[in-house]
Formats: sequence, C-alpha cells, structure tokens
Amino acid sequence: MEAELVKREGIRYASIPAAGLHGVGLRQLPRNLFQLGRGIGASAQLVREFRPDVLLLTGGYLAAPMAVAARAVPTVLYVPDIEPGLALKFLARFADRIAVTSAESQRYFSKKVVVTGYPVRPGLGGWTRKRARTALKLRDDLPVLLAAGGSKGAHSINQALMAILPALLKLTQVVHITGQGDWDAVAAMSSKLTKLEARRYRPFPYVHEKMGAALAAADMAVMRAGASVLGELPLFGLPAVLVPYPHAWRYQRLNAEHLAAHKAAVIIRDEDLRTELLPVVRKLLLSPRRRKSMHAAMRALARPEAARELAGQLQELGGQRP
Repeated sequence: MEAELVKREGIRYASIPAAGLHGVGLRQLPRNLFQLGRGIGASAQLVREFRPDVLLLTGGYLAAPMAVAARAVPTVLYVPDIEPGLALKFLARFADRIAVTSAESQRYFSKKVVVTGYPVRPGLGGWTRKRARTALKLRDDLPVLLAAGGSKGAHSINQALMAILPALLKLTQVVHITGQGDWDAVAAMSSKLTKLEARRYRPFPYVHEKMGAALAAADMAVMRAGASVLGELPLFGLPAVLVPYPHAWRYQRLNAEHLAAHKAAVIIRDEDLRTELLPVVRKLLLSPRRRKSMHAAMRALARPEAARELAGQLQELGGQRP
C-alpha cells in the first residue's frame, strides 16, 4: 500500500529486501538474517546513488537495513506510537535526533527528543462539516458515526457493526470504511437494508481523498488505535470508541489509553465488541454534553503543525535553513 501511495504522489520509490527477527523460529531465522544482509547491501547501493543529506526513519524492521547502511548520514527517527517497539529502540542507536508524537514517549529514550506531534497530510483538515456532509450525501439533522478499521479494515469491528446496524441506524447515520477483505459481505448485507436504513448508511471499501470528509462529517468514531488516531482524531476533535487490535503487542492499547486518560476516548476490548459496542455507542450518541466534553479534550491534543515541525528537524539536521 505504501508503494502505491508514494508513486501516486510522483515520488521516486525503491524497495529493499528485509525481514523481521522478533518472534521468528529457529528454522526461519537464517533465511531472515540472509534477507537483512541483502537489504543492507541494497540500501548501501541506494545511499551511494542518492547521496542523501539526511535520513528519516519511522520504524519497523524494513528500516533496519537502511539505518545500518547509512549510519554516516545524519538521521531523524520518528516514533509515531506512544511506546516504541523493539525495532524503534534498535533504530534509536543510529539516530541523531528522535521526534515523537507525544511527550509521554520521551521517557523511552536517552538521546535528544523533540515533540513534533503526529503529521497529517495537508488536505485532510481542509473540509468543513457542511461541505463534508454534502460530499457524502449525509443529512445535517442527524448525528454521524464513522466506523473504520485502518487501511486494511478490521474484521471484528465490521462483524460487530453489521450485527447491530439496524439498531444503530435508528439513532444515527453511519459512514463505514470496511477494507477490501469484508467488502463483499458488507455489500451483500447493505442490499438487504430498508430504504430508510439505506439512506442513513454509507459504506466504502477504502477512501483516500475523502478521508478528511469522513472525519469532518462525523460526531464520533469507532476505530482501531493505530498511531494515526493520535494525529487525525485530535485534528478534528473527534470523540472516539477505540478498539485496540489485540495482536499488535501493546502499541494500540497504549495509544488508546493515552487518549482515554485525557477523557477524549473510551476503550472497548476486541473480545467484548459484540456485547459492548451498541450500548457504549448508544450512550454516547444520547449524551451530547459528554461528546462535547470529549471533543474539547481531543481537540486540546491537536498539533496541526506536526508535519512542518518534523520537516524543520530534517532541514536543520540536513544543513538547510528551516
């Protein structure tokens, strides 16, 4: 997906071999080590060709070969989640500067840390609520619930939502971003809705340009708790019900707990979705005062200049004027 998005912007893209080591069995380990060795060689070739002034790393085992190959190049490491994973802690050894989304992440590092916030793409915040609802063909006199599971969707959220959809549509309009994996099932289910229900339901397999519209149109969201919620939800002041992905180590849980601690979100465990989603969402939909308080708390966490601040760190370290 990243390759497609980068090429879409007309930016040169090059891939390198890589493989993870954490949690890998002994049988797979030699092959993965060989892949990492190939990745370091490919990265070294790219460094010789491209001759970078500065390097930006954002974590994951894919970044490790480049970090090793380009260790002589000034490097900024950006940490999107609240807690860095093992790969980010390894990459921190090669970083000259570490940028983080939240001040809470500072305690994990001993080097110079700068709090930049989470960068969001420029067009995301350019939507007004009125224009967003018009673009998505939504009414102004009913609340809007946005349900999304990240770029690939979330099967458990989709299943739980489909099970309670008729009950939800009595209270709210729903913008549902399903991911490609569940799209056929969602499309089949939506064809069985009544005319009134169908007018209140907007399913999409994936959105790109209109993601800002979906966020701007919504009164609250049901989402996973990947790092993007730390930037996108505060930008819109969007109250959220967060469902951390249970197999993502602790990253998503800690992201969700960060927003919940600021009273901007509530958390439902993935295994409790089927029983808790409807009562939790219904309670919030029927509590405008609480949603207003959550909106203010979420909005207080926004850092809309995060991309500019992160770019400034790169320019400074790369020897250019910010």
